[in-house]
Amino acid sequence: MSYIKRNLENVVRQVTREYPVLLVTGPRQVGKTTMLQKLMEGTERGYVTLDDLNERNIAKTDPELFLQLHKPPVLIDEVQYAPELFTYIKINVDKNHEPGAFWLTGSQVFKLMQGVQESLAGRVAVLSLTSLSQAEISGGTMKPFTVDLEDLNERQKEREQADTREIFERIYQGSMPAIVSGINSNSQLFYSSYLSTYIERDVRELSDAIDSLKFLRFITAVAARCGQMVNAAEIARDADINQTQAKDWLTILETLGIIFYLHPYSNNLLKRLVKTPKLYFYDTGLVCYLTKWSSAETLECGAMNGAILENYVVAEIRKTYLNCGKEPYLYYYRDKDAREIDIVLEHDGILNPIEIKKTANPGTELVKVFELLDKASTPRAKGAVICMKPGLSAIDRDNYIVPVWII
Repeated sequence: MSYIKRNLENVVRQVTREYPVLLVTGPRQVGKTTMLQKLMEGTERGYVTLDDLNERNIAKTDPELFLQLHKPPVLIDEVQYAPELFTYIKINVDKNHEPGAFWLTGSQVFKLMQGVQESLAGRVAVLSLTSLSQAEISGGTMKPFTVDLEDLNERQKEREQADTREIFERIYQGSMPAIVSGINSNSQLFYSSYLSTYIERDVRELSDAIDSLKFLRFITAVAARCGQMVNAAEIARDADINQTQAKDWLTILETLGIIFYLHPYSNNLLKRLVKTPKLYFYDTGLVCYLTKWSSAETLECGAMNGAILENYVVAEIRKTYLNCGKEPYLYYYRDKDAREIDIVLEHDGILNPIEIKKTANPGTELVKVFELLDKASTPRAKGAVICMKPGLSAIDRDNYIVPVWII
């Protein structure tokens, strides 16, 4: 099995020179440890995982002894199991001022962050690793996605061109390293065991009162609504739980790095906008497994094809930012008349409106809606329709046509 080079590696090298502590968070099985162990090769850095119950016990009951046994430079895996370590890491860092002393990984973003923020503020660089991006899979270099013609031309040169069938194959297979690298050739089997491991281990860590079957019904109801505005009442009804539980469990999915939200774009000059966020999965393979599509072909012709394509594109754009160590400012626009723009990308003091469509021939009517942003206080710049056209093109001077495979 060959190692797939991760775009985040460059950022890891950079922050290791600048910060005493590096924390890489992200869901299980996306390759956090694999990437860091690859970067450790030939160095003196030690390794310990808190999945080992004996090590976890020492870390929790005698953190001082733990750090004497595992002296920096060290990689401590699954550090969320022993938040007691954070204070002692802080003491060590303040005494020695060694850049790159501690590399930490964790699969529980939020719970982890609280301990980190309290103890390690200003001493830690936090990076997010997700499942593989299509740029990593095709060996392209990674820059944050922008609607800039020069940048788009550059991307077109180094990406692998893909037609509609191939894009839906990517969506269906998902982007977990074990599947992409061929360790698990059957994606459905992989997601089945991935879910049961998740439910048994991590979900219970965060809430021991969870019934496995109800949770499976719940996450299935969530997957069926990817790319839609969050409706806790509907999800609760489908999963046979109450709304409070549904909201708590959504927080757990977000904490574990399974889902993320796009919040509605708003500023004081745009009135009558909706307030509810839209929900997306980082990995579309999991959505396809949960919503029981039997193949990429049936998915491509099925009722969910638009929603899952939108999910895929939004997640890919988000990954291009996270893989550069940057926070993406991605929103969607929707007003009370249900007029909607799929993505509003805000950067460098401008807004780029983006529509996502399964068509190969988008027309001018798709970009009319972009004018809704003209009342915003931030200026609107170039727009784009991301779609199935084979190559980079334009609707007019202000709006580009971007194939999905270029992202």
